[in-house]
Amino acid sequence: MTLKRRIAISIAVAFSVLFGLAAFIIFFSFASFRKEEFEQRLEEKALTTAKLLVEVKEVDNQVLKVIDRNTINKLYNEKTLVFDQNFKLIYSSIDDATITWNTNDLKKLKKEKTFFRSEKEKEVFGVYYDFEKTDYYVLVSAEDKYGKTKLEFLLFTLAITFVAGVGLVWVSTYFFIKRLLKPLDVFQQQITKISANQLDIQLQETKHNDEINLLTKAFNIMLARIESAFQSQREFTANASHEIRTPLSRITFKVQNLLLNPEHSPETVSSLKSINDYVHQLSDLVNSLLLLSKINKEDAQKRFEKVRIDEVIFSANEKVKKFNPQFDLNFEIIDNPEIELSMEFLGVKSLLEIVFNNLFKNACLYSSRPAAHVLIEQNTTHQLTIIVSNEGETLSKTDQEKLFQPFMRGQNSNQINGSGLGLRLSRRILDYHSASINYRSTQPNLNQFVIIFSN
Repeated sequence: MTLKRRIAISIAVAFSVLFGLAAFIIFFSFASFRKEEFEQRLEEKALTTAKLLVEVKEVDNQVLKVIDRNTINKLYNEKTLVFDQNFKLIYSSIDDATITWNTNDLKKLKKEKTFFRSEKEKEVFGVYYDFEKTDYYVLVSAEDKYGKTKLEFLLFTLAITFVAGVGLVWVSTYFFIKRLLKPLDVFQQQITKISANQLDIQLQETKHNDEINLLTKAFNIMLARIESAFQSQREFTANASHEIRTPLSRITFKVQNLLLNPEHSPETVSSLKSINDYVHQLSDLVNSLLLLSKINKEDAQKRFEKVRIDEVIFSANEKVKKFNPQFDLNFEIIDNPEIELSMEFLGVKSLLEIVFNNLFKNACLYSSRPAAHVLIEQNTTHQLTIIVSNEGETLSKTDQEKLFQPFMRGQNSNQINGSGLGLRLSRRILDYHSASINYRSTQPNLNQFVIIFSN
């Protein structure tokens, strides 16, 4: 998950939790307020009824019922009961509602003076009333229809507000964070385009003193340091190329001149040939190391042009035969009538010649005889497979896993001179051409390198 999404989700979740908590507190507070308000209304009704019935002599049961009839709409589904000190019912309002009560409720009133409880849709309030040393007990029951309607409307309003608010925050937060961090995306796109040949590029800095601009400044400083290090490396490579290859060329020239002298003994000639082989091996090693350090993907792709793979193979074959005249190349093409054979691919001919040159050299060195078999097959319209095979001792699984690592040499190369960089260099060149190379052994004493080119 990207940083933008993590920040947006974190903010949206935090807002949702806080908004939900606030909505719950509002709803709970209003529910408590409704209950307390309705309890006060029931208390006022109970005390008013008791005073009218007990204290006002002119008001009897019939008059009180008339008063109730005119005020009954003030409380919905109301019922009022009044009991004397012997728990005898002395007054009951005229409506048809009922109150569930027992003697324990009246005894509880005498101890606690008041109580309030809910019974399904209705709420009951009881009060103990003392007048002229006589005990009276009043029970009032009613349904807070309008208060509960308001509570339901509040719940509906909070739910709609919560859903709409959370949805709006989730969407707006993502776009807000995306816009806020857009400079970071630009920064990422700019640094992605920088290659080893573009280290002198400086990213554009802004006047804002934010973290992204500070990061840009730090990255520009780092680019300058890397450019300095690369420049030192290039200078060292150029100097090493001149200082190392020149003495090797002189040694080779001297040894070859000595070999032309017929006065040397056979032992001396053998020693000079060994020295010449060692110098050639060292020269190949230096050339491979220098080539590995110089080649980069951007430079290679700038030089891409249409190259015929068969011409590259024949050219590499001619170069190998100059040093190994006995090398024999068997060339075969599998024709697929359903697919038109295309030998042309974008690449650098000189680099691709190095790939096949290394494979053919390996075939000369590690085969039971200096020969190689090249098989070309067109798999699809845009894919070409080349299999280079040679007979000889195959590699173990351990050696196969490390085959393309630098300076890697298998157990079958103990008595053979080599640098261990040929296959590593070949894979790097093929990577630049969007091609692949792998080793396989389908039968005993058969080594195969499979190269796949894709357009």
